[in-house]
Parts: sequence; structure tokens; C-alpha cells
Amino acid sequence: MELIVTSLRLEAEGVLGVELRHRSGDVLPPFEPGAHVDVSFPNGLMRQYSIASPASDTTRYWLGIGLAPASRGGSRFAHHELRLGDTLPVSTPRSLFGLHEPATGHLFVAGGIGITPILSMIRRCVERDLPWRLLYCVRSRRHAAYLEQLAPFADRVTLHADDEHGGHPDLHTALRQMPADWHVYTCGPGVMMDAVCDHASALGIGTHAVHLERFTAGAQTPAETGAFQVRLLRHGGQFSVPAGTSILEVLEDNGVCLPSSCREGLCRSCEVPLVAGTADHRDYVLSDEEREANKSILICVSRAKCAELVLDV
Repeated sequence: MELIVTSLRLEAEGVLGVELRHRSGDVLPPFEPGAHVDVSFPNGLMRQYSIASPASDTTRYWLGIGLAPASRGGSRFAHHELRLGDTLPVSTPRSLFGLHEPATGHLFVAGGIGITPILSMIRRCVERDLPWRLLYCVRSRRHAAYLEQLAPFADRVTLHADDEHGGHPDLHTALRQMPADWHVYTCGPGVMMDAVCDHASALGIGTHAVHLERFTAGAQTPAETGAFQVRLLRHGGQFSVPAGTSILEVLEDNGVCLPSSCREGLCRSCEVPLVAGTADHRDYVLSDEEREANKSILICVSRAKCAELVLDV
């Protein structure tokens, strides 16, 4: 879609709010709370941003864009170059981080810009009168976006600002006090989300009740595997994938261009059906059950545990 920038607002220090609408005012494709879109910038970069506006509002997408300290050009362009009236190519929304509404309640743990998808999920809870709580972790209040929108729910929101409270937020207590059959949702720095998962595991909270949204891939790199073959069932091609090169890159080099976006195993846009062979799954989005089923693979990061993979391409 070609959407126009209709509003720009500084939500907090280092957080830019960007409102996108159809120039014609047409209704936008619907989305579920927690969804994100791909945004293409004039400098040639594409980035994924979560939608903060209510899913019930079909007239706009409101994005929260944090200025990354080591920006590769996406957030830096948005903060310094984006202007009202600019037109941006935007994908239809994708939902990888959704609200499990059958749960009896919802505990949200947001770190910094991780509040963006969670804000939309909170709005769904408010609209449908679903029980919820929020632990919002930031460096300081000036870095905390959307505080004015959360103010009416002060009894459900705990703000942990490092410069006020010192030390790390008490994730263990927050999870221990979570009522039975609630689900927990966390988005923010990888270290914080890993800590949430560790505390949840220690407290016996099942993985089915813990939901994560990662903005960046983990710092640790899995041990590299050697070369393997990939065969395309419908295309008929067979290619060698050397160490240090992804399946996606090899296919592109050979003229087979498939959908892709983040190239870090975070967005699921490059997922393809796996017909034969055993995948070495290195993504961040497939569930344990999906990995065990071995029916699909994210070709931007995952590799093979065998000599050949056969893809339904």
C-alpha cells in the first residue's frame, strides 16, 4: 500500500509516533493487536514496526519508532528525514504476537519501545473488559512513551524507571503474583525477555502461556554448519548452500526471488513449506510444535541437519 504520513509526534525522548493513512481516506486492512507492518523508506531500507493504535480503528496505523543507538539507517531516517505528507510503501499487517483472549487474564511486560505492540493489546483488553496488568520498564520517565494514555489505568500499571528505582525490575515477583491461568506477554530488549522466560520457567508457567515479540535477533550466533543441497520441488532447480550463506541468498543469486523482509528470522515472511529433509531451525517465531513437525522453514536464517532439503517452491 502507498500510505501518507498524516501526523508526526514525539511520544518520548527517542520515540517518534508516525500516523499513516490512505490519501483517499479508504479503510485500511484490519489487524490483530500486536501486529506489525513492513515500512519501506526512500533510502532503500525496509523495517518492521508494530502498530500502537487500536485494532478497532480502521482509518489509520499509528507506529512507534524508537531511535536505535546503532541505527543502520531505518530509525535514523524516520526521526531525521520523515516529513508530513511523505508517502511510504507499507505492507499489510502481520500478526506474530497476539492476545490469547481465552486466558483468564493478561500480564504485559514491556521494555522501552516494546510498549508499542503491547499498547494495542491493552486497548483490546479495555474494549472487551478483560483483566490485565502492565509492568513497564524504562531507563527514565522521559523515555517512557504513551504515559498519558496509560494514566487512566494507574491501578493496573507499574512503571519501573531505572533512574528512580535502581537495579533491575522485579520480574520474579510480577510473575509469581500473576493469577492462575493468566498469560504473560513481553516485548523489549532481548536480555529482559530472556529473563521473563527464565523466571516463568522457574515458576512452572508453561511455555504456551508466555508470548514474545523480538525486534532484533539475538547476539549469539549458532555454530555454523557446512554446505548442503537445497532442491526446489516445483521449480526443479538444485543448488548448493555453502557455509556462511543463507538459503534465501543462494536462491536470489540464482534468480529465484521469494518474499522476505527482516532477514533475521523474526518476521516469518520468508517461510516456505518443507517437503523432505530435517531443518536446523534458527528463527525466533516458530513454536516448539512447529519445529518438531518439520513442515516449514524460514530460509533467511535456518539451515539443514542433513545433506539435502526439498522445498515446495
